[in-house]
Amino acid sequence: MPESPVATPIPVGEASPRELQAAYDIAHAFLTAGSPDEVYGLALERVSPLVGAAFASVFVRDTPDELRLAAQWNWPAQYAEHLDELRVRVGNGPTGRAVAENRVVEVFDVQSDPLLEDWWEVARELDFTASVSLPLVTGGAPEGAITFYFRTSETLRETDRSLLRLVADQLSATAEKAHLIADLTDANRRLRQQNVELEARYREAEEARRLKGEFMANISHELRTPLTAILGYTYLLREGISGELCEEQRSSVDKIEESGTELLGLINDLLDLTHLQLGRLPVQAESTDAVALLHGIQGNVSPDPAAGVEVIYDVPDVSVPVRTDPSLVLRILRHLVSNAFKFTPSGRVTLRVRMVAGSPWTEEAQAGGGTRNRVVWEVEDTGIGIDAAQLERIFDEFRQVDGSPTRRYGGTGIGLALSRQLARRLGGDIGVRSTPGQGSVFSLSVPAGFQGA
Repeated sequence: MPESPVATPIPVGEASPRELQAAYDIAHAFLTAGSPDEVYGLALERVSPLVGAAFASVFVRDTPDELRLAAQWNWPAQYAEHLDELRVRVGNGPTGRAVAENRVVEVFDVQSDPLLEDWWEVARELDFTASVSLPLVTGGAPEGAITFYFRTSETLRETDRSLLRLVADQLSATAEKAHLIADLTDANRRLRQQNVELEARYREAEEARRLKGEFMANISHELRTPLTAILGYTYLLREGISGELCEEQRSSVDKIEESGTELLGLINDLLDLTHLQLGRLPVQAESTDAVALLHGIQGNVSPDPAAGVEVIYDVPDVSVPVRTDPSLVLRILRHLVSNAFKFTPSGRVTLRVRMVAGSPWTEEAQAGGGTRNRVVWEVEDTGIGIDAAQLERIFDEFRQVDGSPTRRYGGTGIGLALSRQLARRLGGDIGVRSTPGQGSVFSLSVPAGFQGA
């Protein structure tokens, strides 16, 4: 039986009924199977009887030099339990040569071919006389071969060869599509698994964040209790309840009270930040005057008289009505003004307030349904300024522009983080613009008619 090269499939209009049936059966196998090996198995089951084969097999690459059995049809029962162990070396025997040489290998009579002497005993045991091996090409390269085994040594007719070539070509294309689908299915499976793992990690992170928040809230409460007692005893000492103090003792008590008050403020900030993150900080909205709120911080925040920093109030002569939580606004303004004094060695700090039309934070504005008025407080200083690359980082929790141990300016780095979250709790935000060496402008903007949340 001569060996013939792979031929181009004949046009559909010239296909025989057997060829059409083979193409249909392979397409059915593709639609029915869930993996390339199942496609091979179902295709062999349907096509092998059409070509009169006694049994058939499909071998595919397991390694670059070795083929594994991917599917079989009607092999002798005594060999069924050993089929999974079958391996064929690329280039060895008809199947291996079909893969190595990328061509059809026809064997008319195994026993009469001296080149196949190693296969004579196998052919007698399996009871076949002739075979046809056709390469399965995927991605432009032979990745395996389909082999049909026959009991008789009759020469294949050209119509049989056309049918076999059609089978090989169709099976190659179908298997390649099945591989792509299998790869896609595997990728989807991995993505689903990754999503499950990510969701689990997210839940763990959320739980860890919640536990951290609970811990911070609890520890803040526990710290505030003894500190309040310390400040209470300091007050009693300063008032002379236990006896009059000398000037040196009074100075020491004042320093204790000043440091304790500062520490209590930090603890309160940390506690409020934690409550904000846990969604527990209530907002009590009421109608008030934005100008009065700005003046209301005078008694709490003032520059060092020795620093020579001038404070300028640039406010309208009339009231600026606003509905918001005044206690939270005062907290924010104190932080902003305190920062301005801290980072302004000399020069001036200017405080402004004004009404601006159109709030970009309202749901109406975001949905294109109109805007509302907002009130804007500004704190401008002529201090050291902030580099543009650091502007957003300054609002991170426990972050300072200079985080080195030798930094010039102290602080915990929670004031601005807390202020921004408080502002957003009020439906607004904090903005900043700055020029290094010239100063900064921090602005607090809130809706003028905030109804609470």
